Order: sequence, then C-alpha cells, then structure tokens
Amino acid sequence: MKVVDIGRPDAWEVQGRGELALAILVEQMRREGFELTVGKPQVVTRQIDGKLHEPFEAMTIDCPEEFVGAITQLMAARKGRMEEMTNHAAGWVRMDFIVPSRGLIGFRTDFLTLTRGTGIANAVFEGYRPWAGEIRARHTGSLVSDRSGTITPFAMIQLADRGQFFVEPGEDTYEGMVVGINPRAEDLDVNVTREKKLTNMRSSTADVMETLARPIELDLEQAMEFCAADECVEVTPEIVRVRKVDLDANTRARNRSRAKAAANNS
Repeated sequence: MKVVDIGRPDAWEVQGRGELALAILVEQMRREGFELTVGKPQVVTRQIDGKLHEPFEAMTIDCPEEFVGAITQLMAARKGRMEEMTNHAAGWVRMDFIVPSRGLIGFRTDFLTLTRGTGIANAVFEGYRPWAGEIRARHTGSLVSDRSGTITPFAMIQLADRGQFFVEPGEDTYEGMVVGINPRAEDLDVNVTREKKLTNMRSSTADVMETLARPIELDLEQAMEFCAADECVEVTPEIVRVRKVDLDANTRARNRSRAKAAANNS
C-alpha cells in the first residue's frame, strides 16, 4: 500500500494491488468509525518514451467449455487478447489472455455470473504496454434520485419497470444518490419519494396487492466495481452507497454537454 499526497488536506490517493486490497483498507477504516468517500478505482499509468503506457496482466481462466464463447466476448470487451486455449478432459477448457489491468476492474462479478460460480481465474502482472484505448465494461446507466426524502412504496411500484434498485421503501435518499441500475446506457433521474395523492373518492376497482422485487445489496467491493467515472462510493459505519460526484442535476447536465462538445471537436 502506498499513500500519495495530492495537495488537498481532505483527500489522498491510495495505491494498492487491485480493488480488493483497496476495499479491505476502506472496510477496516469503516469498522473503526471513519466516514469517507471513495472514487472509482484507476490504474497507475506511466510515460515511456513520450507515450502513455498502462499495466497489463497475464490471466489464466479455467471453465467448462460451454462458457467459452461468453468469456471470450467478455474479455474482448475489456481489450483482452487470447494467447492460447487448451481443451482438458471432462469438458473443461483453459484460456490464457493478456489484458489491461483496467479491464479487470469489475471483472470478478461478471465472470462469476457468466460461469455460474464454476469458473477459476488467476492473473499476474505482465508489464507496462501502450494505452489500449477506451474500455467500456459497464453497459448500463444509473437510476439517480432527483430529490431528498423518504422512499415510498408507491414510488417504487411505479418505477418497478425502470430497472433494478439498491434501495427499498422507508430508507432515506438525497439528490444525486444512485438508487438503482438503468438497463439503458444513460442515467435516468427518478423520484423515489413520490406519494400517492389521496382523495375522498373511493376507487371503483378492487385493491390489488403489489409485490416489490428485493433490492440488490452491494458490498463495498461491488460498489467500487459498479461506479462510473462520474460516481463515487459513500462509506459510513452504518451504510455503503453509490452517489454522483456532482449531486446537483443541473451541474451534471452542464458537464455532460461540455464533455459531448469536447468529444465532437476532437
């Protein structure tokens, strides 16, 4: 572990071997009573001969052969290049990849889901190579609370088809807090505090029992893996949750417009 002073009295850069090592440190601090905000994990880059280089890892994957296609696609999306594939007895396959360390952030959860917990993956540091380009490992957006308040059952029922949620009725929320996963690639601001309007007129329809799906429970490591570039993890002794770096929706919209304009001009 290495702690780097970045010139701010309220922030430090912590360097470690992978997100698991960083998650262990943050979890220990949380249990000791600290409250902190953790940014999305990033790799340590270097300038070599005037060009940007990043760390790469040699990864070995053992899995049932039925998952070869899915794993190959998963690694390709993370800029992984297959070096060798060997068929073993009993329907198992070993694959060797060279992949940027960036591509392995959040890899473990996707890998275990794809292989239904049967796959085995090991990685060792291979060296620094030229920057591999943009890696978009996450193809979903975030459901973001657009106001502060208490989450209501009525709002959750109305938003049930919008995606999967991290929260449930009765919990407190605030503007800019990430409350769920949007299946589409963009973020969506939602009102999870909306209450049903009451009238003195009795409904002509019978009462219907609605059942809400159980929320997704993110541990610290999963929350760090889930974070997008404009998000961070809020850690307290009581709770771990994901939020936007800029809580104000108008500020986020302006930043997106600037980023889009810069991309179009480049």
